[in-house]
Amino acid sequence: MQDDTLPLPVQSDLLQAASRNGIRHGFFTREGGVSTGIYRGLNVGLGSQDDREAVLENRRRVAQWFGFPVERLATIHQIHSPNVVIIDKTYDGARPQADAMVTATPGIILGVLSADCGPILFADSQAGVVGAAHAGWKGAVHGVLENTIDSMIALGARRENITAALGPSIAQENYEVGPERVQDLKTLDAAYERYLAPSQNNGHAHFDLKQLTMDRLTKAGVQAENLHLCTYPDDKRFFSFRRTTHLSEPDYGRQISAIAILET
Repeated sequence: MQDDTLPLPVQSDLLQAASRNGIRHGFFTREGGVSTGIYRGLNVGLGSQDDREAVLENRRRVAQWFGFPVERLATIHQIHSPNVVIIDKTYDGARPQADAMVTATPGIILGVLSADCGPILFADSQAGVVGAAHAGWKGAVHGVLENTIDSMIALGARRENITAALGPSIAQENYEVGPERVQDLKTLDAAYERYLAPSQNNGHAHFDLKQLTMDRLTKAGVQAENLHLCTYPDDKRFFSFRRTTHLSEPDYGRQISAIAILET
C-alpha cells in the first residue's frame, strides 16, 4: 500500500517493463514534499536557498519511495557537461562534478535534478545496469547521452537492450533562445538549424531540446520514449528555471528523476 506521505512520480511505460527484472524508476514532480513558498512541494535542490531540513526531508521521501535510506540516494554536482561517473558499492555520498551516473550495483538510487533541462533515465534490465543523465543544450550537443550509454556498456549492458525515457523538460514553444545561442548551435553543427523555429523577436529562435535529445538517443542505437511533459506552464507539478526568471522570483526548486536496481 502506498504511504500517503510519499510522492507519486510519473513513470515511463518503456522503462516500467524493466520493473519485472527488479529495476524501479520515477520522474518525480513537486507533489508530495514539505517545502513551502516558492519551493512548495518536493524540492530536492541542495543548491537552492530553501530550508535545508526541508530539502533533506524531501530527499528522504524520494529514497523511501524506493525502499532505501536516504544515504543510498546518489546525486551529482551538475555542471552542464558530458561527464559520467560510475557509482558502485563504495559510494560515500560525494557529489562529483558530472551530469550523468551509471551503476550495476543494487541498492543505490541514481538521481538527476532538473528545472527545464532534460532528465533521462536508462535501463538494461537483462544486464542489470541503469543510468541517469541531466541534459541541457550544452550537455546534449557535447555527448552526455552517448557517454552514458557507453559507460553502461562498459558495465556489461548491451546497446540493443538499453531503453531510455526523457522526463519533464521545457518544450520548444516555451524555450526561446537569443542570437548568441542560435549562433553557438549553428557553429557546432549546421544541421542543428532544424531544431530552431522562428521567433517574433528578431534574431531569436525557439529551440527544440526535446527533439534533439530524442534524435541523439535514437541515433545512438537505443529505444527511447518522450513523456511529453513540459515544465514551463505547469507550476503545480514542476519547477522551471525559465518560468522563475520570467516571474522575477529570487530562486527556484528542482525536481528529481531517479532509477535504482532493487536488492533481492
